Amino acid sequence: MEQFEINRFLKLDLFGLDASFTNSSLFMVLAVVLIVGFLSFAMGGRALIPTRLQSVAELAYEFIANMVYENTGKDGMKYFPFVFTLFIFVLVLNLLGMMPYSFTVTSHIVVTFALAALVFVVVTGIGFARHGLGFLKLFKPEGLPLALVPIIVPIEVISFLIRPISLSVRLFANMMAGHTLLKVFAGFIVSLGMFGGIVPLIATVAFTGLEFLVAFLQAMIFSVLTCIYLNDAINMHDHH
Repeated sequence: MEQFEINRFLKLDLFGLDASFTNSSLFMVLAVVLIVGFLSFAMGGRALIPTRLQSVAELAYEFIANMVYENTGKDGMKYFPFVFTLFIFVLVLNLLGMMPYSFTVTSHIVVTFALAALVFVVVTGIGFARHGLGFLKLFKPEGLPLALVPIIVPIEVISFLIRPISLSVRLFANMMAGHTLLKVFAGFIVSLGMFGGIVPLIATVAFTGLEFLVAFLQAMIFSVLTCIYLNDAINMHDHH
């Protein structure tokens, strides 16, 4: 489990809070540098006939643009940069974690929870900014019989408040479980020697492929759910 350890590189105490620069911070900074570098470089030429890198960047852009449009409609497109940033950040952090001897930032609940809490705050803020106190109608579906209000409303409120938890746990648990499994299989290869290790080796290779898929899927699910939550804030119950 040492792959999940946080190591402090630069000790920093901020008003009694431990704000040290850690391996986790390092990989987040690295992710940002890679994303900005890649997108700037890929789109630098702005060629009409895109280069391979430009095609990748445009594919990612279109993929998220479609996702935002499909889930939130035309009104939601102004939040596209937010969703795109989240998607690409989570995806790159997940993929960086696939490199040998690297650190998987998203396998830490504190990071995924911070991202999920950010989504929650932004969505709730947008909801109140657009609808004022009318946003609270979200918890009482239209046409709900009065007798059911005391049952349905608390359920709606709890399911709304639990979003950051479910959003963050899904990402963290998937990344952590996957990497732990890979480590276990890798350990089997070493301990079972040259011949006995063939089966775990095949399993590890297969698992690694699956992990890359999971890395992408988790980033996608995180973004899709963000879009669905945004839709609640923008269009309220129109989609029900």
